[in-house]
Amino acid sequence: MAVNYDPNLIGRVFETTDPVEVKAERIRSFCEALGESSPQYAGGEVAPPAYAVTFRNGRHFFQHVPRFGRAGFDAGKDVEFVRPIRAGDKITLSSHVKEIYEKTGRTGTMVFVVVRSTLKNQNGEEVAHIDHRFMNRT
Repeated sequence: MAVNYDPNLIGRVFETTDPVEVKAERIRSFCEALGESSPQYAGGEVAPPAYAVTFRNGRHFFQHVPRFGRAGFDAGKDVEFVRPIRAGDKITLSSHVKEIYEKTGRTGTMVFVVVRSTLKNQNGEEVAHIDHRFMNRT
């Protein structure tokens, strides 16, 4: 059974957040919470790569994620780091459906929706990609 969806969903940006300024103090707090003691990050001028996951999608993000079937859950995230995030950067996220695919497992058919959030700084440079994977039972 092939999953049925509007192919125009793929690649269309459905949300872009307002810019969020990166503060040195937030980077330092993040490093402290994780036990990150590397001088290149602990000073707060450059964020460690994992800092990319601290940015949040907009309020309406989940309203745009296609749903298939009766139940589902967050099946994980993949993060691709492109360039360093620095104190003073203003980060925006834009999100689009990257792909929709079907798999059959022990318990039946599942439909996966991958939503990609691209993080950019104030210069329009990509700093990271976060692929949110959602699984739905059909």
